[in-house]
Amino acid sequence: MREDPRFPGALIHVSSFVDDGAVIGRGTRIWHFCHILPKTVIGENCSIGQNVMIGPNVRVGNGCKIQNNVAIYDGVELADDVFCGPSCVFTNVNNPRANVSRKDEFRRTPIGRGASIGANATIVCGHSLGMFSFIGAGAVVTRDVPDFALMVGNPARRVGWMSRAGERLKDDLICPRTQVKYALRDGVLVESG
Repeated sequence: MREDPRFPGALIHVSSFVDDGAVIGRGTRIWHFCHILPKTVIGENCSIGQNVMIGPNVRVGNGCKIQNNVAIYDGVELADDVFCGPSCVFTNVNNPRANVSRKDEFRRTPIGRGASIGANATIVCGHSLGMFSFIGAGAVVTRDVPDFALMVGNPARRVGWMSRAGERLKDDLICPRTQVKYALRDGVLVESG
């Protein structure tokens, strides 16, 4: 790991490339064999695992953890504290063809604060993940995901609720780790106290 004079306080492995025009926040660590493309902004205190490609035109919030073998394309926006599990997938168009250029069809895919995406999950472009949602390993997200939702399967469906602390909520909607209480209001989970 080395500090690149372009990005004070960030550490970048010598096998990784950060193109001119990227911005890397203080305290961020970029590990082996990564490529950060131009016009990509990565916040502070992020961890970017091996063999990750980000950009161009991608914004990654503060405190994000992106595990090995993830590609984050134009249109994806990670809010603060997002976790991307190993080999999770973000698509960028709905109907790709090798012989048809669709770069003008990339769809916006916002990922809410504190969301967790499990290993090998696929997020189909154009859908948003709510704050503190939890996408199970291998799930395929084909529609918008509400805040705090626990999603599994192909296509992904909601099977429960997760707390801000990443604990599955039981019927009483009390986080077993923090004792924070949640409530359902018109089908939407909110913190109630």
